[in-house]
Amino acid sequence: MKVLIIGSVAAGTSVAAKARRNNEEIEIVIYEKDSDISYSGCGLPYYIGEDYIQREDLTPRNPSWFKKRFNLDIKVLHEVLSVDHEKKEVSVKNLSSGEEFIDKYDKLVFATGASPIIPPIENLENDFTFMLRNVNQADKVSEFVEQNKPKNAVIIGAGYIGLELAENLKHIGIDVTIVERGSLPMPNLDKDVAVHIAKELRNNTVTFMGNESVKGIIYNDEEKLVQLESGKTIATDFVVVCVGVKPVTQLAQNIGVDIGYKGAISVDKFMQTNINDVYAVGDCALSYSAIDNNPIWVPLGSTANKMGRICGDHITGGTLSFQGILGTGIFKLFDLSVGMTGLTEQQAIEKDYNYVVHHNYKPNQSQYLKTSKEMMIKMLADKDTGKVLGAQIVGKNGVDKRVDVIATAITFGATAEQLFHLDLAYAPPFSTTKDPVHYSGMVLNNAIKGNNQIITPQQLNANRDEFVVIDVRANHQYESAHIEGAINIPLAKIREEYKTISKEQKVVVHCNKGVSGNAAQNILLNLGFKEVYNLSGGFKNYKNVASI
Repeated sequence: MKVLIIGSVAAGTSVAAKARRNNEEIEIVIYEKDSDISYSGCGLPYYIGEDYIQREDLTPRNPSWFKKRFNLDIKVLHEVLSVDHEKKEVSVKNLSSGEEFIDKYDKLVFATGASPIIPPIENLENDFTFMLRNVNQADKVSEFVEQNKPKNAVIIGAGYIGLELAENLKHIGIDVTIVERGSLPMPNLDKDVAVHIAKELRNNTVTFMGNESVKGIIYNDEEKLVQLESGKTIATDFVVVCVGVKPVTQLAQNIGVDIGYKGAISVDKFMQTNINDVYAVGDCALSYSAIDNNPIWVPLGSTANKMGRICGDHITGGTLSFQGILGTGIFKLFDLSVGMTGLTEQQAIEKDYNYVVHHNYKPNQSQYLKTSKEMMIKMLADKDTGKVLGAQIVGKNGVDKRVDVIATAITFGATAEQLFHLDLAYAPPFSTTKDPVHYSGMVLNNAIKGNNQIITPQQLNANRDEFVVIDVRANHQYESAHIEGAINIPLAKIREEYKTISKEQKVVVHCNKGVSGNAAQNILLNLGFKEVYNLSGGFKNYKNVASI
């Protein structure tokens, strides 16, 4: 049997490696039109910004390594021009020599990945504007920086790569302006989470220009300007376009492979397409949500590696199957870590879930330690089933641990109540006695099964006239800043002064972060108030989201 694989980054090489581990007899050939294989695309911003990271750190394996280790052939600078699935053959061009030839296969795997989206910007083709998708493109940025010693840069797009690149350019002394057509960075996150990213950019003197699109680039011997649709211009030394990627599927489309959500190739749980003996893996292929089984496309190296392993196993008679993904991701921006898994609140709304949400501000470890830093966990759970739907977390320490715990819990269908019962590791340097994950699960479960209802700042503001708001913080905190129209009754006095409020009214209580608000909520409910809500995340969360 002969297996041909088109593409040799994370997914393609994973197919080949697993297939070889399962079977020593099959012939495996990979065609790659780039010069690099099996490289770390996620490491590109750090390669540009850190002088100790060398090119070989991102490209640790070459075709010779794979030949020696797995007895397979990777042919770089070879582009597959067409596929004839009936004859089971491909037309290939050697980009070095110009030679074209035909190769045959028994099994074909599309691992063609994704390519940068090129926005319709005037004068985009020039010698100071770059894309950032592969190592060669990162080389060009690094060479430009080294040769021209630029003082400032414009990054178009505020996704993973754009934000990580902003940090790394600042690290080497370049002033950065980010242009984003959305109102906030990371448009795939909820806005009340993205505000923390915007704040981190401001704290590190990165200029963020939201609700802006680039019309064109104007340049001459004297200056380089990025022209925005609003009419504003930004002087710059160079530009990097990071507006996202799209699946590369034209070869597959040409032979009638089904294309699904987001333009990615539809596959089954074994990575098979609708055409016999034709597979697709990695960024060109469609995944499905482990929560609701609906199509999802999240192009990440972790998913590509899983898909490749499953495909290589199935081709050689194995039983591995794809179990779906949650869209789990994490990135670092200066001192801030940002992680997410499962559904955002916006996605839950779009999918018509009956959900409850909570914003939890807690230290990542015992607060008396000098390394303790606050994190914010926004978590959602299904009101009907109690199951955790998703979480987004921002903080300086401990974010990765919590994201992975929650991702694991969602994968196995955990409820909010079960989060509280998790036997998590505790010692002061690592956690608090009641971990932030425990606390989030406890609060959500109380909202689902009890009377401890939660209200978000957005929900409160949308229906402000319906509620009496009681601020249970100390007088000096209230006097410093408070929600307009709120009544200040400190928690210690609430049992004495509650009588001024009708028990029939809808009441929202809040403290600074939520804990004392919850205590006040319990007191009022026990005193006979019929409808009492605790403000999610307290006044701190209210202030953070006031601008969105």
